[in-house]
Amino acid sequence: MKLLLCPNPTCDGLVKLEDVECMSCSSQIAFHPPSLTFAEVTGKPLAIDGLSWRACSNREWRCNWLVADESDAARCFSCRLTRKAPDNDDTIALERLADSAVAKRQLLVQLNRLGMPVDPWFEQEGGLGFDLISSISENRQVMIGHANGIVTIDLAESLDDYRERLRVSLGEPYRTMLGHFRHEVGHYYEWILVEQTHWIDEARELFGDERTSYADALQRHYKFGAPANWEESHISEYATMHPWEDFAECFAHYLHITDTVGTSAAAGLELWTRRHDASQPDLAVLPRPHYEVDDLDALLGDWYWLARFFNRVNHAMGKGDLYPFTIRPPVAEKLRFIHRVVNGLPATRVEPTDGFRRRAG
Repeated sequence: MKLLLCPNPTCDGLVKLEDVECMSCSSQIAFHPPSLTFAEVTGKPLAIDGLSWRACSNREWRCNWLVADESDAARCFSCRLTRKAPDNDDTIALERLADSAVAKRQLLVQLNRLGMPVDPWFEQEGGLGFDLISSISENRQVMIGHANGIVTIDLAESLDDYRERLRVSLGEPYRTMLGHFRHEVGHYYEWILVEQTHWIDEARELFGDERTSYADALQRHYKFGAPANWEESHISEYATMHPWEDFAECFAHYLHITDTVGTSAAAGLELWTRRHDASQPDLAVLPRPHYEVDDLDALLGDWYWLARFFNRVNHAMGKGDLYPFTIRPPVAEKLRFIHRVVNGLPATRVEPTDGFRRRAG
């Protein structure tokens, strides 16, 4: 992620993607998705790149995006991607929605930076959308998943204690709301960019045949668990369940890696290998904001050292590893495939009213 700066000309403070106010000067700010920059909110329409923009009507629920007047909508593009949400009188669930929407907007910004098409559900059948509902409010189990472009997320998992209980009970080393969004959108992109394209045969060689019964695989996984030595060929135990889950897990990790490496690059971070392993030559690790289609080895090489460093930083705070996973050669080949798919995307068109890419034609 690029470094984001306060738009107030008298302030040079850094701001975060989710901020509605600059912590340095207290200016009210809003995010302009097409330019990936912030603008100062004054209560009047903002003229940016020839269009008039205003704050999203969900700003009272901490949405900090701008919406173009030409879109003829009160809510921003991110909020309109939410197909289902809690009832307006369910303020507890709406608080959970506000927390979860931060992760959704972070996902969307990264997808946009990677050039991924985002065809919304309200423009075409099978387009991307989100059902964000709470198992607590619904008084029933909400199954996190993806079907026909719609990603369902249980807002109850924005509660740390609720999510942590599930993580421990499932034996997972990592479980976050952003991780859920990244995993489930991986199913969507496998569906539109792989299963319906020339990539499918190669995907089946790497991940397995996705046409095998998912119901049978699910039952087998929760009855017997992951096979022995699963870590030699999969990024997680859950990835062993079915080829769909293997792809989605690898796609989520691709987003984890590229976003963290990109943020490190934006900050100008530089590591020296010998300081982290005395047996290594004293070589500089310089993360890049972008890695070309043939640079997957360089990306994973940089990530190897960055992950070791960030794990040590977490340990210094008394926490576990930031990235508690090992990327072995078979997993690296799966990530290479995803890197090639992302870097070989078909032509897209950019909508000026929100800055997101749609598939051409």
